[in-house]
Amino acid sequence: PPPPAPVRAAEPTRYFGAAPDGKLHVYFFSVGQGDAALIVSPEGHTVLVDSGPASATSHLVNRLPELLTQRLDLVVLTHPHEDHYGALLPVLRRVGAKRLLVPQTGATPPEYDEVLTSVGGLGVEFLSPSPPPSTPNAPLRLPLGTGVELNVLWPRPPQEVLDVPEAPLEANSIVLRLTYGDTALLLMGDAHAKTEAHLMERGMPLRATLLKVAAHGSDGPTSDAFLQTVAPRAAVISSGEGNSRGLPAPTTLKRLQAAGTHVFRTDLAGEVQVVGDGKTLVVTPQRLPDGVPWDTRYTFAGLSAPVVAQASARNVKAEPPSAPAGEASKAQPSRGTVGSRDALAPARLGQAQVVDIDDLPAAAQTPRGSRTEPRPSRAMPSGGYVGSSKSNLFHVPSCRSAAKIKPSNLVRFATRAEAARNREPARDCNP
Repeated sequence: PPPPAPVRAAEPTRYFGAAPDGKLHVYFFSVGQGDAALIVSPEGHTVLVDSGPASATSHLVNRLPELLTQRLDLVVLTHPHEDHYGALLPVLRRVGAKRLLVPQTGATPPEYDEVLTSVGGLGVEFLSPSPPPSTPNAPLRLPLGTGVELNVLWPRPPQEVLDVPEAPLEANSIVLRLTYGDTALLLMGDAHAKTEAHLMERGMPLRATLLKVAAHGSDGPTSDAFLQTVAPRAAVISSGEGNSRGLPAPTTLKRLQAAGTHVFRTDLAGEVQVVGDGKTLVVTPQRLPDGVPWDTRYTFAGLSAPVVAQASARNVKAEPPSAPAGEASKAQPSRGTVGSRDALAPARLGQAQVVDIDDLPAAAQTPRGSRTEPRPSRAMPSGGYVGSSKSNLFHVPSCRSAAKIKPSNLVRFATRAEAARNREPARDCNP
C-alpha cells in the first residue's frame, strides 16, 4: 500500500478523543496553582483557555490528546502570568494549534515574549481581541458552530484598556463569555476588581449559569455587586492544593456562598467537567466528598429557569449532596430569572460583530523573531517522526535537536507508535 500522507508536526490530524456528540464540553483541568480549560463545541470546534504553569506540562501533554481529534482551533492566553502560559510551548508542540489570541495591551515580561517567539516558529497565527471599527462598542463574537458563541468581553485594544498601575496585566486580562442556548459560562481569567466594575458600568453581558472565578479566588474581585449581576448557579475556582497564597480567600468563598452559588474547587475536586445541552449544565467533579455516591452529577438549569440548581444521581435526591469544604452545602433560590435572550449582547450596545473563528483579525504586532510558518530543515521530512541511529530518542521533524542529526544517522518513522517501539520521546519537543 502507498505510504500515509505526511503530516506537519505542529498540525496533528487525529488524536484519541471521541467524535463530537452534539453537546458542549468544558474541562477545567487540575493544574495546581494556575489556570487551564478546554472548550469543545457540539460540532467539535476546540478552544484552549490558558495552559497552566510549567509544572502542569506532563499532565496536559498526556490529557489533551485524550480529548482532541485534531489540532486546536484557537488558544487564548488571558494574560502574561506564568501560571497561565507556562506549559504553552510543550502543549502546542504536542497537539498543535491554528491560532493564538493574546491581550495585546502593552509591555510584557521578557520570558513571555520568548515563549511567544517560539510559538510563532511553530506556524501559529497570532490574533488580537481588537474590535472592528464598524462596531467599536460591541463584544467580539466568535461562533463555534450552530448556537454556540465565544464572546470576547475584555480587553479592547487599542481603543479601550484599563490603566491600573498596581496590576496592569490583571486589569486587562481577557474575559470570555461562552453561550449555548439558554446557558452561559463566564471565564474571568485573572481579572482585577476594577475590570469587573468597568464591565458592569459598560453594561456588558455578564449573566452566566457558571462562573470561572477570577484570580483563583483572590479577595478583591468577585464582589457582591458583581455576583448580583452575574447571578451564577455554579462556580469553578482553579487553585493549587496548599498554595502559598492561601487561595481561594475565605472572604471570596463567603460571598459565593451568600450568593447561593455552588462552588467546585480544583484543589479539592480535581478536574471539573461541564457538559451542556443548551438547556442545562451538568457538572462532574473528578473527586467527590466522602459518602457521596460515585455517580453523582450536579445539574444547573439555564438562565431562564426559576430553579437554579439540582443534583441527580442514581439514587435521586431532592437536594444536592454536601459539597467539598468551602462550597455551598446546597443550592439556594435564585434572586430572579432572566430570559434566554440574555445570551446575546444588550440592545443598548448595538449589534455585535460576528467574526468566524477562521477570520479573526491578526495581531497588531507579531512577537519578535516569530514566523508565520515553521522553519524548514533541509534534512527533515515534512511529517512523521525522526530519530538518530546513535540515540534512543525520537523527535518531531521541526525540533531543533532533530535538525542537528547527521543525514547518515537519520532514521524516519511514519507513525508515533513505530517511533516509540524502541525509543523514548525527546523532552525538548514532546513528540
